[in-house]
Amino acid sequence: MADDRKRIAIIGAGISGLLACKYALSKGFHPTVFEAQNGVGGLWNKTLSTTKLQTPKTIFRFSDFQWPDSVTVEFPSHDQVLDYLRGYADHFCLSKHIKFNTKVLSINYKGVSEEGMEKWSLCGGKWEVEVSTAGGSSARSEVYEADFVVLCLGKYSDVPHIPEFPPGKGPEAFQGRVIHSMEYSDLEAEEAKELVKGKKVAVVGFQKQALETAMLCSEINGKENPCRVLYRTEHWNIPDFQAWSFPLAKLYFNRFAELLIHKPGEGLFLRLLATILSPVRWAISKFVESDIKHRHQLAKHGMVPKHSFLQAITTCLVSTVPEQFYDRVVDGSIMLKKAPSFSFCKEGIEVEDDENSVLEADVVILATGFNGEKKLQDIFGSENCREVIAGDHPNAVVPLYRGCIPPRIPQLAVLGYSESFNNLFTSEMRGRWLAELLAGKFKLPAVKEMEEDAAEWDAYLKEYGGEFCKRSSVSAIHIWHNDQLCVDMGWKPRRKNGLWAELFEPYGPMDYVSPRPVTNFPTLRLCSS
Repeated sequence: MADDRKRIAIIGAGISGLLACKYALSKGFHPTVFEAQNGVGGLWNKTLSTTKLQTPKTIFRFSDFQWPDSVTVEFPSHDQVLDYLRGYADHFCLSKHIKFNTKVLSINYKGVSEEGMEKWSLCGGKWEVEVSTAGGSSARSEVYEADFVVLCLGKYSDVPHIPEFPPGKGPEAFQGRVIHSMEYSDLEAEEAKELVKGKKVAVVGFQKQALETAMLCSEINGKENPCRVLYRTEHWNIPDFQAWSFPLAKLYFNRFAELLIHKPGEGLFLRLLATILSPVRWAISKFVESDIKHRHQLAKHGMVPKHSFLQAITTCLVSTVPEQFYDRVVDGSIMLKKAPSFSFCKEGIEVEDDENSVLEADVVILATGFNGEKKLQDIFGSENCREVIAGDHPNAVVPLYRGCIPPRIPQLAVLGYSESFNNLFTSEMRGRWLAELLAGKFKLPAVKEMEEDAAEWDAYLKEYGGEFCKRSSVSAIHIWHNDQLCVDMGWKPRRKNGLWAELFEPYGPMDYVSPRPVTNFPTLRLCSS
C-alpha cells in the first residue's frame, strides 16, 4: 500500500494523532490530521492549570525525542507536557500536515457493500471525511476522501458521562450550579477560581480529575469552606511510583512480573508457571497495598479498597494522589463522604446511605468520567458501523485486534483508545506497527482469527479485572502485548542484554528505539485476501 497515492486521514492531534502522523510520513504516505482545536496536545489542552503528569517523565517520553534539559522535575507540569508535545510536532515538522480548527462531523465508507465490509482489507473502498472548518464569521463544510482512517479521538474528553437520576432528582432540582469537570477544566484560571471562591463546593468522583479538582478548590477556600468529595468506591491511588522505597516498575513492568499472570495466547508451560507462581503475585499486590495504606493512613480515613492492587493496575484504575491531598483531609479543607448513590435536591446533594444525609452546596462538580464509547460510535455516519463498533456488550466497544484494529470495519484503525500504564509508550508502539502494516510488511489474519484473539484478551481482563473489567487495557502485561507487535513486524521481541536484565529490568520506550530485525523470521499466517 506504500505508494504516493495513498491518503491517510488522522482524526485528532493529541499524542496518538501526532504519532500516527509521524510514522505514516516515515513510510512515504500522505497523512492529513484533522484537529478541532487550534493546537496540538489533545487532552493536555483541556486540563486544570495545576495538573501534573502522573507518570515519571523517564518513561513518559517519545523514543526519539527527549525531554528538554530545562525540565528537571520527575512529574512535569501541565505547561511543560504541552510544550514537550509541541516540541515533538515542530521537530518532525508535523504541523504542516494538520488542519487546525477543523472538526470532523462524520466518516462514511464508500465503494463496498455492508456485506463486503465483513472481510477486513487494506483496499477496496474509500472513506469520506466530512469536516466543519472554523473561519471568520462562519464555518464551512468540506468532504475529504481517504484510503485509510486512523481515529485518535481520545477516550477522556469531549463527551462527559453524566449519571442518570430519577425524575425530579437531577441537576434541575438544585438551586445552585452543576458543572462537569470537563467544563471546569476549560475555564480560564481566574474564572475557575471565581466560580468556587467562598462557596460550598462538592466534587463527585475519586479518580485523577476529581482529586485534582478537589485540591484546587481546597487551595482556594481552605477550611472556611471545605471541599466535599463524594465517592462510590475506594481506589488504590498511589502517592508515587515507589512501594516501601522499592520502584513499582520493578514490581510490575518487567518480564518476571508478567510470568506471574495468565496471558492471552500463552502456551502450556507459561500457564503452569503462572499458576505455580500465583502466591508471589498475591504477595506483591499485598506488599504494594500495605505501603499505600501506611503512607495515606487509609484505615484512619475509612478509605481501604475492597479490591486488590492487581485488579486496579490491570484495569488502569490507578491514579497518583496529588501531593498533600490527605494532609488537606486531616486539616479539614477536604472532606470525604462515601455515597453509594446520590441525587439532587434544592439545597444540594441527597446521599442515599444509612443516614440519607443532605450535603448543602452552591456548586457541584461532576468528575464522573467520560463516555468514550459514545464518542467513538458517533463519528460514524453509518448505523451499521456504529453497531459494529459498539460490539455485543452494552457500554463497551468491540474488542480491538492488537489494541487498534476493529476486525469488521476495513481500512480503519483506532489509536489511543486501548489503555496501558503509559499511553504515550503504547500509542507509539502501535503507531509503528500500523505504519508497517500499511507499508505491506505483514498482513492481518482473517476476521474470525482477529476476533478470537480479541476474545482471549477480553477473557484475561475479566479474570484479573473482576468487577472493574473494561476492555482494551494492556497495563499489567504491556511487554507481552509489545512482543506480539514485534513478532508481527519482524522485530526481535527480547530487547535487553542478558537474562537477568531481560527478566527483572523494567521495559520502557528506549528499549524499542531500533527495530532489531530478526533474520530468517517465520512467515506469518496471512488472510486469504
